[in-house]
Amino acid sequence: MELKSYLKNLAHFIPLKKYFIQNRWAILAGLLSLLIVDFLQLLIPLVIKRAIDLLTIQKATSFILIKHSLIILAIASVIGFFRFIWRYLILGNARRIEQSLRNEMYANLQTLPLSFYHKTNIGDLMARAINDIMAIRISCGMGLVALIDGIVLGIAAVGFMVSINWKLTLISLIPAPIIITVTRILTKRMSSGFESVQKTFADLTERVREAFAGIRVTKAYNREQWEYQKIKQEGNRYISVNLKLAKSLALFFPLMAILTNISLVVVIGLGGRYTISGNITTGDFVAFITYLNLLTWPMMAMGWVSNLLQRGSASMRRINRILEEVSEIRDPAQSLDISGISGNVLIKGLWLRYPEQKEWALRDINMELKAGDTAAIVGRVGSGKTTLLQTLPRLLNIPAGAVFIGGNDICQMSLKILRQNIGFATQEAFIFSDTVRNNVIFGREGISEEHLEMVLHAAGILEDIKSLENGVDTMLGENGITLSGGQRQRLTIARAVLADPLILVLDDALSMVDTNTEEHILNQVLELRRNRTNLIVSHRVSTISRASRIFVFEMGQVIEQGTHEELLKLGGIYSELYAEQLLDRELEIGVN
Repeated sequence: MELKSYLKNLAHFIPLKKYFIQNRWAILAGLLSLLIVDFLQLLIPLVIKRAIDLLTIQKATSFILIKHSLIILAIASVIGFFRFIWRYLILGNARRIEQSLRNEMYANLQTLPLSFYHKTNIGDLMARAINDIMAIRISCGMGLVALIDGIVLGIAAVGFMVSINWKLTLISLIPAPIIITVTRILTKRMSSGFESVQKTFADLTERVREAFAGIRVTKAYNREQWEYQKIKQEGNRYISVNLKLAKSLALFFPLMAILTNISLVVVIGLGGRYTISGNITTGDFVAFITYLNLLTWPMMAMGWVSNLLQRGSASMRRINRILEEVSEIRDPAQSLDISGISGNVLIKGLWLRYPEQKEWALRDINMELKAGDTAAIVGRVGSGKTTLLQTLPRLLNIPAGAVFIGGNDICQMSLKILRQNIGFATQEAFIFSDTVRNNVIFGREGISEEHLEMVLHAAGILEDIKSLENGVDTMLGENGITLSGGQRQRLTIARAVLADPLILVLDDALSMVDTNTEEHILNQVLELRRNRTNLIVSHRVSTISRASRIFVFEMGQVIEQGTHEELLKLGGIYSELYAEQLLDRELEIGVN
């Protein structure tokens, strides 16, 4: 590989510079140990040369041979010690880089907006966090070792060979240009191959993740064989891409072995004549072959470095794409002090469009809620209700001067403080694979047992939790698979009200419970939150009618607003929706 190509690939590793600087003393100590090992390896052929020369001229005694053997044993012992040191320090540093890079990647992913996750497969992110980072770790560990080892040991071995016989050295290095050319050709093919392998691995990971996540649906429809074929097809594609790359790898190392052994053939044929003619001693001849064998590793190592560098560079490019992602939703340069603010909510002239979408999701929204109000948002599916609610904690990027809480523009507030003051529960209740307690407390500190039970009671799930084997310390399965849909929703409502936020948002968060249960839970939650602001999306009459103010959405606009009675008298869309819901409730009662 040309120097320019090496430098281009190494440039992708620049984000790792800080980690090398942090561990510079360990790395330097490791590299020093590696150089000591290389130096000692170069001494062994000299000891062998001396012993063989003494044997050739018949001056060797048992004592001399034992002495030389002990010297070799001592050198080997020191090599073993320093080899342990460099492996521990350099490979250990590679592990630390792996950990730090994974943490940095995850930390950046935490800051990215929902729009990023809408366009990115989870399987792809998992592949980058596992497979790609592992490839980078190998490049920073054994890749670095092979590079330094190859350069130092290679140059030193050639130097010792030249000191023995420069003509023989030049002849033995004839295959070197061929090795370089073959390396260039094969590594170009490997570079594109590695990136394709990583991409198909990401696709396979996403397909498998999706298959396990939807296993209940697959079983319910008896589609196991169909799902199996999808996984098999994706697996075959992954194997096909890997085999294509394997052809290049399979050619690489055998060709290197053949080319390097051609040098050995030349040395034995020509060097033997030099020895017979007396140009070099028998010891020189054996030492030369030993140095040539040492040189085989550097030539192979440089090819291996190309292999590792190509793989690491391809993986680092994929990781860099994540690290370079910057959220458009960020803290302002100077955040407002909002301590002691009220729960007033004012939205004026809010227009919002999703990235890469032509149509407006929200059109000129104007709303006002006073602290302590309980407002309901109603409208047909896709009318913009959820989109509006997601603007309050800035889960979506909104223009400045459009949404105010307590008289303060939320774009001028710290995201941490803003979101700490908003409780959010949605229809899609997400439960972590953890205990009930940890799912509700969610990392918050200073929560007493009494307060935890109070919010569980308000959410109407305390008795259900007590009936579990370990109560609040019961481990829940993936996404709360051991709970019903209604129980999961109630658990997330408890999570949302635990910290008594200024504003509580319930986005159809009780859609999986019956009407009476929903009414009972809302009574308890709203009683708990007197003088706090609440925003509720629901399709049920009892919930909507209790709100002090109702906003009706249609095509991303507020087309009606007022109290329940005012909107019924208006005879518009709200009255139509209300009539439909009354009919649904009557049918529900009739069925029951």
